[in-house]
Amino acid sequence: MQTFSPFRLLRFALLLAALVAIAPAWAGPRIQHWINDHGARVFFVESRSLPLIDLRVDLSAGSARDPSDKAGLAEMTRGLLATGSDGLDEQKIAERIADSGARIGGSVDDDRAGLSLRTLASPAERDAAVALAAGLLARPDFPQAALDRERDRAIAALRDALTRPATLASRAFQQLAFGTHPYGVLTTVESLQRIRRDDLVDFHRSHYTAGNATVSIVGDVDRATAERIANTLTERLPRGASMLPPSAPGMPERRIERIEHPSSQAHILAGMPGMSREDPDYYPLLVGNYILGGGGFVSRLTHEVREKRGLAYSVYSYFQPRQVAGPFQIGLQTRGGQADEALSVVQEVLADFIANGPTDEELKAARDNLVNGFGLRLDSNAKILDHVAMIGFYGLPLDWLDAYPGRVEAVTVESIRDAFARRVRSEHLVVVVAGGSGDPSSSSASGGSTNPSTAQAAPSTAAGRTAGH
Repeated sequence: MQTFSPFRLLRFALLLAALVAIAPAWAGPRIQHWINDHGARVFFVESRSLPLIDLRVDLSAGSARDPSDKAGLAEMTRGLLATGSDGLDEQKIAERIADSGARIGGSVDDDRAGLSLRTLASPAERDAAVALAAGLLARPDFPQAALDRERDRAIAALRDALTRPATLASRAFQQLAFGTHPYGVLTTVESLQRIRRDDLVDFHRSHYTAGNATVSIVGDVDRATAERIANTLTERLPRGASMLPPSAPGMPERRIERIEHPSSQAHILAGMPGMSREDPDYYPLLVGNYILGGGGFVSRLTHEVREKRGLAYSVYSYFQPRQVAGPFQIGLQTRGGQADEALSVVQEVLADFIANGPTDEELKAARDNLVNGFGLRLDSNAKILDHVAMIGFYGLPLDWLDAYPGRVEAVTVESIRDAFARRVRSEHLVVVVAGGSGDPSSSSASGGSTNPSTAQAAPSTAAGRTAGH
């Protein structure tokens, strides 16, 4: 008789739950919040539709916390949590994860580093998975052999990425937009080579503390059980305190930088520091950006650059909110010989949008799409967890999800025009054009400025960023 894993048996139930979740008359999940016995902030949503628990522990231990001469330390620390803990080696940890039927992962961005867990809600499997995750989080061994292996792997991947114009463009943009701010620090071969095991231990000790932790739990448990889970995850961490966010970045001076690369396609990025998670202009910028370049084939940039002139297959724009001003970015790829024309069109579209804002018809379509599509971003426990963790880490109101549709509907043409005029100023626009010299019609090899130090910088963990919520 054919057998199936517990998660595979739940597929049909997941599908049914998703269909229910996207019904038009949805309401945001009820988020419960408390500070636990160890000083961690806990956010909990009870969801009984499936016998699963999704959770994550986020810490203010992202790449912005890297020492400038050891960029990559935050990612290396998080990545090595599961290579040894409490006397368990990597193989035994993997076996225990498999035995519990759980999935343990994690991630690092500029602001956060975290450990995630999906487990069955049955007590035996749940308790085993949570205990294992707690050990990985609080008692990593950081074996020297694992550090050597992962550092060599990171350096090899980094050098390979340097051959790609997309990476060169992303990193040059990061440096131009943020300069010496922590969001602008780039991981290099040299910075990785400087990382020692003692650095991992010290970074973990100072950043992986209960007071610096946000625990988010969504799933088939009651409040009392959620409290026990949060306590288990944080009771072995040092008490510590919540860390203050970095200072806001300064605004750069307008600049265009060209990086030579023998690709036929030129990668163009333009933008500047944008908005924070708690930005007062969040909703006008969000809705306005959907009209400008965030709405895919219905955006202004797509209409002007792709449909009218055929200069690129796709063109986009986004704001990526962070603790402090994350990037506003416009991006596209085009043949090297038409890079200047494409860039000129992008700048004209942006200038017109800043000066005049959207039309009433564009605004209505954007609001309708953002509001009607919002339920699809909450159609699974994993997606709900992402939003709950965002709300918890960034200190947003507990009713943020409920308030979202109304806040979007309240945006006006005037508020968009005002926000863009104040926040997206041409004198701060930085532009990077990387590659395109392999196009026979390109003249990029003979024009523009090239910054060799920027071009040779190693790729950061932020390459390929996507827009936030």
